[in-house]
Amino acid sequence: MVFSLLQFLFCPPFQGYKFAQINCRMHVGTRKVAFMFAPIVILWLLCIAAIGIYNIVVWNPRIYKALSPYYIYLFFRETGKDGWISLGGILLCITGTEAMFADLGHFTSVSIRVAFSCVVYPCLVLQYMGQAAFISKNLATIPTSFYASIPKPVFWPVFVVASLAAIVASQAVISATFSIVKQCHALGCFPRVKVVHTSRWIYGQIYIPEINWILMVLCLAVTVGLQDTTLIGNAYGIACMAVMYVTTWLMALVIIFVWDRNVLFGLVFLLFFGSIEAVYISSSYIKVLQGGWLPLVLSAVFMFVMYIWHYGTRRKYLLDVQNKVSMKWILTLGPSLGIVRVPGIGLIYTELVTGVPSIFTHFVTNLPAFHQVLVFVCVKSVPVPYVAQDERYLIGRIGPKSYRLYRCIVRYGYKDVPKDDDSFENNLVMSISEFIQMEAEGSASFDGSADGRMAVVRDSDRQRTWVVVSESNNTNEGIEEISPVRSSKSDTLQSLQSFYERESLRGSRRSHVRFEIPDADYLDQDVKEELMELVEAKQAGVAYVMGHSYVKARRNSSFLKKFAIDVAYSFLRKNCRRPAVTLNIPHISLIEVGMIYYV
Repeated sequence: MVFSLLQFLFCPPFQGYKFAQINCRMHVGTRKVAFMFAPIVILWLLCIAAIGIYNIVVWNPRIYKALSPYYIYLFFRETGKDGWISLGGILLCITGTEAMFADLGHFTSVSIRVAFSCVVYPCLVLQYMGQAAFISKNLATIPTSFYASIPKPVFWPVFVVASLAAIVASQAVISATFSIVKQCHALGCFPRVKVVHTSRWIYGQIYIPEINWILMVLCLAVTVGLQDTTLIGNAYGIACMAVMYVTTWLMALVIIFVWDRNVLFGLVFLLFFGSIEAVYISSSYIKVLQGGWLPLVLSAVFMFVMYIWHYGTRRKYLLDVQNKVSMKWILTLGPSLGIVRVPGIGLIYTELVTGVPSIFTHFVTNLPAFHQVLVFVCVKSVPVPYVAQDERYLIGRIGPKSYRLYRCIVRYGYKDVPKDDDSFENNLVMSISEFIQMEAEGSASFDGSADGRMAVVRDSDRQRTWVVVSESNNTNEGIEEISPVRSSKSDTLQSLQSFYERESLRGSRRSHVRFEIPDADYLDQDVKEELMELVEAKQAGVAYVMGHSYVKARRNSSFLKKFAIDVAYSFLRKNCRRPAVTLNIPHISLIEVGMIYYV
């Protein structure tokens, strides 16, 4: 990810257009003009291929012999060390084409292979063969060989197409940067940032404002700071070659561990392609002092940020695991948990998939009251693009039934779009009710332990639903039509919440959902009471409890650890998006509990 971002910064031919492209990329993304990208690129490739064919025919038809690998041997035999040094410049001839492969997350591998093999590669070969044919007869035009080789009658049309292609050329790397940052965030390797899904139908089309501005500022800084296309080219060559080299090593790991091929096969792949790229990268790194130092410095900065964030987040998670409350202690409190149970549902967000987080005891110790139904919610990103709606909620029970404690693991794919809070609350209540039904109908499949087994709730598989859902599309006045159920909120707070909801929903239509328990003989009395209590709690209101675990270094810690935890990680945590914003938690119902861990 680091070198891919740097590769974007230092592309010399299109530098001025790239930061203009980023700056102009509004919050709606490029979807309104994206339909022009493919025609422009195809037109550009056909133009350079036609110019190449023209130069071959007019200036030197025998240039086709350059396709023979024998001339590679002759080149290095004649040039020696100078030929090896020139590999860094030769590398720039193919840079930009590999940006296509950054779109593999959005397109199929077959489409990339067909486009590169049948269109991109042949057009590039024809263009460079044409330039070589032109230079062989016009040695004085080497510094401006590309534009000098264009026939004068078509010079300005080709120049316009080249300018448009320069703007479009940055799109692949920009989109890839957004996608990689989002996936790094899902893996806990990058600070939380705002991710805007710019398309209602294409979930992979995203926009990240913070990264957008960072890229623009860095592009301006590189352009103004270096002020020399040669230095920018040296920096870009190192960044691009590092992308290829690192990708080759990662591909070898994929062959061995993901494809489960023989280790020897992976090593042969690594030695063959890695040795070729090592020759190129060795010629690039002799230009470190001539602008090549910049991508190395920036990569070190980005890696430091990613490492510090991952280190601090990992230590905080391990401390949460070590300090979680034992179920034995919970069972000793009794059904009321030793506190006052008030109407409503309390959603306690935690990163733990088992056990009770320490923020729960920290809260009830200072304020001994909680809601009649408690749900410990854990949101996880799984390494798949999408998670089906009927497989998203993993529901389980904590303790005996009388405790009304549940656990819910909500799973999102890295391309899923989290829904609004109202939809989430309704789906969660329905999932818990379905879990209660599954537990009652097949109690043998649940072990009944203190922290019981969890089940994936599939609403589509149910033949008979015990909770009936009715919807009505109302305007803001519908907020007042909530049935008279006991609420844990005071009249003032309820009035404030109604005003807040009216203001946030003014001018829009919202679907209000009511849950009802049918009066059927097949319902067990205990199950019916539990479902009634769940429905009443939902109508009374939902509160979100979010824990903030602050990590600080101990006094006897080393200076490096204090700097990493107290300075770097603390700065990143304070300046990134808060979890409540990332999870779309409504502020009117949010309760934050803070804790400090010393590491």
